Amino acid sequence: MADADSLDANVLTRDAALLQDTVREAGRLAQSMFRTELKKWIKGASSPVSEADIAVNDLLEARLRGATPDYGWLSEESADDATRLSRRLTWVVDPIDGTRNYLNGHDEWCVSVALVEDAFPVLAAVFAPVSNEFFFAVRGQGTILNGKPVRATGGTALDFARVAGPKPMVERLNTSGGEIKLHPRIGSLALRLCRVANGGLDAAFAGGNSHDWDLAAADLIVQEADGRMSDLSGDPILYNRREVTHGVLVAAGRDRHASIVAHFRNRPLP
Repeated sequence: MADADSLDANVLTRDAALLQDTVREAGRLAQSMFRTELKKWIKGASSPVSEADIAVNDLLEARLRGATPDYGWLSEESADDATRLSRRLTWVVDPIDGTRNYLNGHDEWCVSVALVEDAFPVLAAVFAPVSNEFFFAVRGQGTILNGKPVRATGGTALDFARVAGPKPMVERLNTSGGEIKLHPRIGSLALRLCRVANGGLDAAFAGGNSHDWDLAAADLIVQEADGRMSDLSGDPILYNRREVTHGVLVAAGRDRHASIVAHFRNRPLP
């Protein structure tokens, strides 16, 4: 991982303020369009997108890239620009994470943005306007939720009740003698992972085919809350690479994460 002191402190402070202000503004814009009549369409095989996604993306890009023109840009709603691969610092953006929820009028969606330095996030903001949850993290400085520090739950036990993610993954933990209950589905992956950071969940899984923009902000938010997020082998997730798709991942408090990784090491996926 990059040295925690590698990004100039003044630049980090400037970018942190920029990120907080911009993500709040983006969240307000998204909320103003929520539950209104929107143009919407399908991109790729089955991913929904709407004029709200594009409007929020445009705002984020104008504010963030306008203030930091030398940084790279990777967003779910922008054409990929390979020049990001040569940039030491890159914004990684999901304008509306949980677009299906958003378009169906459900509350669990968010704006998710991270600043990545040399493959690892150094700043992160995830804002869920409907529930008024603003998660923010700076590398080495902890995670706050609405201005107050939060921490992932401690302990190593796998017989706990609050786990979210694909049902087959949760069921594979049900071998320790205790009962593990599947938490109701959280349609925003970024929010699902962030709720590990504030102790709302004991662990969360991401199924295969998640992307940098789904993960980067939540990853730092979990880490700075004394948690870990990784693939099932325990290897850290690298961002702003040519390939931005990831396999099965798990997030949990640091000790419990180690127990889950050990559990799957002894019981590998088929």
